[in-house]
Amino acid sequence: MRIREQLGAALDGHGIVITRLPFRALAEYDLRVADVGYIMRGRWEQTKDEDYFFGAPDLIIEVLSPSTTAIEINEKIALCLESGCREFWVVDRRLRQITVSTPDGITRAYQSGDSIPLALAENQPLLVDSIFVDK
Repeated sequence: MRIREQLGAALDGHGIVITRLPFRALAEYDLRVADVGYIMRGRWEQTKDEDYFFGAPDLIIEVLSPSTTAIEINEKIALCLESGCREFWVVDRRLRQITVSTPDGITRAYQSGDSIPLALAENQPLLVDSIFVDK
């Protein structure tokens, strides 16, 4: 929820931020669910009234869990980036790190003290520390 709130504030007016976003990247693939998904407003407005979004969201954020395997996450990253996703984030709460992958094959890890440039909002920075809450 914290990620959705932070993105919603940063990307306000540019698109829709949804938690547990069901999508089908390509017709022949199973339904997937993004922990957090972001869809540009124009694409969202063209969406048919379905139970899921058809196509890959512009931004997908997955929060790692103990049951997530490297193979599963890498397959999902590849599928989504090949299907129109502009950025795929993997959030590792244990390492307090966010890894951002883009279709051009570049992957960058952001850690505490870093800020992630939001390409979907004129590179407005999102502070990594704003995502992680100390308990």
